[in-house]
Amino acid sequence: MPATYTLDYFCSLDMHGSARGWPGYWGKEGPEVVEDRVRTFAQQQMLVFGGTTFREFRHFVREYDEPYYDSLIAAPKLVFSRTLEEPLGWANSTVHAGDAVAEIARLKRETDVPMRSHGSIALNRALLAAGLVDRIELMVFPAVTADAGFASLFEGGPELDLDLVSSTVLDGRTLKLVYEPHLHGAVPEGAGPKRRSGR
Repeated sequence: MPATYTLDYFCSLDMHGSARGWPGYWGKEGPEVVEDRVRTFAQQQMLVFGGTTFREFRHFVREYDEPYYDSLIAAPKLVFSRTLEEPLGWANSTVHAGDAVAEIARLKRETDVPMRSHGSIALNRALLAAGLVDRIELMVFPAVTADAGFASLFEGGPELDLDLVSSTVLDGRTLKLVYEPHLHGAVPEGAGPKRRSGR
């Protein structure tokens, strides 16, 4: 069975992945969000990063303590970067300087180990455009970051149609949405609002 690729993305309600002056989780973490992270990263999988997100996670696991960080450290990690070189300073990490789309397509064909990527905006926009993402797991936190926000995954990316797989409310306020994405094609004939007769 081909390997699956899951894109894991945290965002504010206005779809920003980060925001100046806001803490991690936008300050809205709770026990159910943390437990979701523990379950998510306890799975057998390869973690896939772009260079910027890899550097950020490498820093986080050194400076902070979360109950799922041991799983992050133990998991095999593949980072796509033309500037990073081995050794990467984070256990079980390998750098790939070549084309990410071609390499992920190859891994999906030739391996059965699930892959998961958190954030990694430019990398995952390219993989979405290539139709290589099997699931989007979207964690929407109850915050509007407005002009402080940046790093929007979908802005500048491909048009997508999404099939909703599941929706869960965590800690009574944070929404986890799981979608199967499909590249948007032609709009079916007759879709949309219908004109009144005689007009």
